[in-house]
Amino acid sequence: MSDGLFRWGIMSTAKIGREQVLPVIAESESSVIHAIASRNAERAQKEAMRWSAARSFGSYEALLADPNIDGVYIPLPTSQHAEWAIKAANAGKHVLCEKPITLQADDIDAIIAARDANDVVLTEAFMVWYHPQWHKVRDLISSGAIGTLRHVTGAFSYHNMDSTNMRNRPELGGGALPDIGVYPVITTLMATGGTAGDVRSQVVYSPDFGTDIYAKADIAFDGFNLTFHVATQMAQHQSMRFFGDQGWIDVTAPFNAGLYGMSEVILHNQNNQHEQVFRFSGSKQYLTEVDAFVAACSGDRSALFPLEKSREVQQIIDAIYAAGGPRP
Repeated sequence: MSDGLFRWGIMSTAKIGREQVLPVIAESESSVIHAIASRNAERAQKEAMRWSAARSFGSYEALLADPNIDGVYIPLPTSQHAEWAIKAANAGKHVLCEKPITLQADDIDAIIAARDANDVVLTEAFMVWYHPQWHKVRDLISSGAIGTLRHVTGAFSYHNMDSTNMRNRPELGGGALPDIGVYPVITTLMATGGTAGDVRSQVVYSPDFGTDIYAKADIAFDGFNLTFHVATQMAQHQSMRFFGDQGWIDVTAPFNAGLYGMSEVILHNQNNQHEQVFRFSGSKQYLTEVDAFVAACSGDRSALFPLEKSREVQQIIDAIYAAGGPRP
C-alpha cells in the first residue's frame, strides 16, 4: 500500500467497472485506482486519465507485472474469470473478481488452490453479500419475526436482444443463469443459512443466441423451498419474498437498488398488514464491498464472501442446468 491506500489495478474497461465499481473505489477512503489495463492501449489510457490513475497498460500481463499494484478487480467476460483470477493470484495480487467466478463448480477448486498457495485474498464480487438489507432479512428470519420459514420466491428479469452483448454469447459465458440466476440463490443461502437439496427446473434456450434465456427452478431446502425464475428476454423485474407461518418479508429492489426501485425490507404479519418497513436508501453495496475487500487484505476477513460459498452457489446453478435437460 502507498500512504495507507490500497492500490488497485483494473483489468478491462467493462461497463460494470466503469459505472459501478470504479466510482466507489474513487470514493473510498481506503483505496486508489493505480492502473487500468485493456487489450486496447488507447482505451486503457483514456480510462486511466478519467480516474487519474498513475498507469495504463495495453495488456493484462503488464498490469500484473506492476509491483506497485496491491490487488486487482476483474470484470472481464465470465469465460475468462477463472484464468485471470488464478494468474493474478500467482502474481501475488489480491483479487476481487466479478461473478460468476466460474461456469462450473469443479473449476473453483483450482482458484481456491491458487488463493491458498499464494496467501492472497481472492473473492467473488457478490455485492449483495455486503448490503445491510440482507443482514436485516437474515436477522428477521432467525429471530422468528415470520415464524417458521416455509417458502421463498424470487424473480430477476430484463430484456436484452443485442447479439453482440456478452450475456447473449455462450462462448463468453452468457446466459440467464450465470448472469442473474446466482442472485436468488445466494440471497436465499445468506438469509436462511440453509443447504440446498433436490432441484427441479425448466431451462429454455434461445434458437438465435444459444444461451439460456429463461429458467425456472424449485429447490428443496430443509423445511422450506425456494422457487424462482430468471429471464433475459422478459420485462425488467426483480423481487424476493420469504413466507413463514406467522408472516412474510418482501424485499424490494433486492439486487440492484436504485435501478429497480428503493431498497426496502417490508415485514408483513399473518393478516398481510405492514408491521414494519426498513429502508436503506443511503446504503452503497459496491462501496461496502470494496471496503470489506481492502479490510480483508489487511487481515480482517470476517466480512468477506468466501470462495467456498461461491462453490456452493455454483453447485446449485450446475444442478439447475442438469435438471433442465440437455442444451439443444
